[in-house]
Amino acid sequence: MAASIDSVLTADRLPVVVIGAGPIGLAAAAHLVERGLEPLVLEAGPVAGSAVREWSHVRLFSTWGEVVDPAAEKLLAPTGWIRPDATAYPTGGDWAERYLQPLADVLGDKVRYGTTVTGVARAGRDRIVDAGRDEQPFTVHIQCADGREERITARVVIDASGTWSVPSPMGADGLPALGEKTAADRVSYRVPDLDDPAVRARYAGRRTAVVGSGASAFTALALLADLAKEEDGTHAVWILRRGIGAGTYGGGEADELPARGALGLRAKAAVEAGHASAVTGFRTEAVERDGDQLVLVAEDGRRLDPVDEVIVLTGLRPDLSFLSELRLGLDERLQAPTALAPLIDPNVHSCGTVYPHGVNELSHPEQGVYLVGMKSYGRAPTFLAMTGYEQVRSLSAALAGDREAAERVELTLPETGVCGGAGLFDEPDNTEQPGGGCCAAPSTLQIGIGTPATTSGGC
Repeated sequence: MAASIDSVLTADRLPVVVIGAGPIGLAAAAHLVERGLEPLVLEAGPVAGSAVREWSHVRLFSTWGEVVDPAAEKLLAPTGWIRPDATAYPTGGDWAERYLQPLADVLGDKVRYGTTVTGVARAGRDRIVDAGRDEQPFTVHIQCADGREERITARVVIDASGTWSVPSPMGADGLPALGEKTAADRVSYRVPDLDDPAVRARYAGRRTAVVGSGASAFTALALLADLAKEEDGTHAVWILRRGIGAGTYGGGEADELPARGALGLRAKAAVEAGHASAVTGFRTEAVERDGDQLVLVAEDGRRLDPVDEVIVLTGLRPDLSFLSELRLGLDERLQAPTALAPLIDPNVHSCGTVYPHGVNELSHPEQGVYLVGMKSYGRAPTFLAMTGYEQVRSLSAALAGDREAAERVELTLPETGVCGGAGLFDEPDNTEQPGGGCCAAPSTLQIGIGTPATTSGGC
C-alpha cells in the first residue's frame, strides 16, 4: 500500500534520531543540520563523548586535522571556536572537551543526555509483520536517568553508539570462560592507566595475565614492563591463542604504521627483557580460584601458575540487543552490514586499505535504519574516524534527496591509514613516533575526569 500524502508530510516533520553523542554521532547531527534536516541525538552518558572521556588521558594517533569533521567545524566557527593546531595530537580528554562538548553545545536541545535507548522498532509492527511496514515511522524506546520510560517517534534511526561498552570475553569460543564472571573482581577489560595511584597499586608487585594478541595487548604489556622496572615482583604473563611467528609483534621498523610498529617492538622488548613471559597456543576454557589468586585453564587441560590479576583484551563487539525488532542485514562473521563486511574484513584489510564508503554499503533490509561509526564495523578493528565522518556525510546527503552527493566519494585516505586508536603515545614531545594501537577504539581504564556543565537537554 502506498503511503498517503498526509503520512509522508507527517514523517518528514519527524526527527532523525541519532543514538550516541560521540564523534560520529555528533558529526551525523552536524551534517543533518547542514542539509536542513532535524536531528535528535540521544546520549546515555551525562556529557558529550562519554565513552571518549573514559580514555581521557591517552593521546590519539590522529592529529586534530584528522578528527574534526568539516560540517561540525562549520557549525562551530560562528561561535568563536578556535580550531586546534591541525598538526597536534589531542588526548581523549582534549577531543571531548575542546571539540565534542562545544559541538554538542552548539546543537543545544538537539542533544539529550542521560537517555538510554532500550529498543527500536517500526511503530505498531514487530519484525514479523510485513503489512504497511515501510510506511510506519520508527518508535524509539528510551529510559531516562531517573528511571522514567518514554517513546520517541522518528523518521530515520542512525545508530552511532559504538562498541566500547561490550568488550569481548576471555573464553576462546567467544563466550565467557567458566568462572570468568565470578572472578570479576580480578578481571579487567581495559588497558590500565598506571598513572592512577589506585590502578597502579592493583598491578604493582603482582603477576598479571594479559589475554589478547592485538595492539591493546601490546600496550598493556609495555606498560606493565615499565612498571616492572620500578616495582619488584611485577610480571606479565602474555596469553596467546596462537604461536609466536614473524607477524606476532607487527611489522616493527618496517611497519607502514609507525605507531603500530613501535608498540610491537616495545612488547617484544618486554618479553626479551624478562618482564613478560609468553604462553602460546593457550585457548582459555576456565578460570579457577586458588586462594586470593586465579588459575587459567586451557581447552587442552594446561594450567597456568597462579596470577593475581587478568587483563582481557580480545576485542570489542556491537550491542545489537535493542535493535532486535528491526530487520538488519548483517555479515555472519563480523556483525557488520552485509555490503560493508567484505571491505573491512580484518583478515584482508588494515587501516589504509579500507575504502571510503557510504549509504549504499550501510543500508539494511529495514529501510531507514543505519549503523554508523565503530558500530557499523561490528567486530572488525579497522575503523577510522575520518571514514566515519565520510559515512555520515554520504548518509545525510541521501536522506536529503541528494543521491549524487551521497554516492560521491569525498575522502582520500593516506596509504597507511589514519588511526584513531591510542595506547602508549602520551608524551607531547613524542609525537613523531607515537606508540599504541592501530585503528580500534582505544581500550583504557576509566579515568573519571571532571564533568563539564551540561547545557543541552536531558531526560
